[in-house]
Amino acid sequence: MTRKQRRMTIIGGSLTVLALAAALVLNALRDSIVFFSTPTMVAEKHVEPGKRFRLGGLVQPGSLQRGDNLAVTFEVADGNAKLPVAFKGILPDLFREGQGVVAEGALDANGVFKADTVLAKHDETYMPKDVADALKKQGHWKDDYGTQGSGTQASGAATPAATTAQGNPQGAVR
Repeated sequence: MTRKQRRMTIIGGSLTVLALAAALVLNALRDSIVFFSTPTMVAEKHVEPGKRFRLGGLVQPGSLQRGDNLAVTFEVADGNAKLPVAFKGILPDLFREGQGVVAEGALDANGVFKADTVLAKHDETYMPKDVADALKKQGHWKDDYGTQGSGTQASGAATPAATTAQGNPQGAVR
């Protein structure tokens, strides 16, 4: 075997090993690539208790119940299915019934989603209160902005984003 043939054999073998490794990684991450699962997807996949995933949907109006020591329960729905959620902790400022939510956790044996993180979704026109106040002082305030919760939100439909339980928009600099 000449030097060129040995070099080509080593390069070919390396590329084969690299392709096999990439295929194994992508196969392992196949179910984790989705940002969140809806209640309908959870019912269709028959997710086993204890497997961690993100659940997304709308908080059902009238389902929010507050308990002792910051414990809350509510239902998340996507139009076709509902899933009960239990969470213990401080909810984000933008969390409310009828609002979009993404919760991270796992199902228990009773089919209740035990969340350890809750993210409230808002649209891209969300504006923190201090920014809105600064715009008012500078005279750049538009009358079509509306107020909602701890911040301000312009009217109109937009793409949802997420806010952490501490109220900090994801990707925002503190």
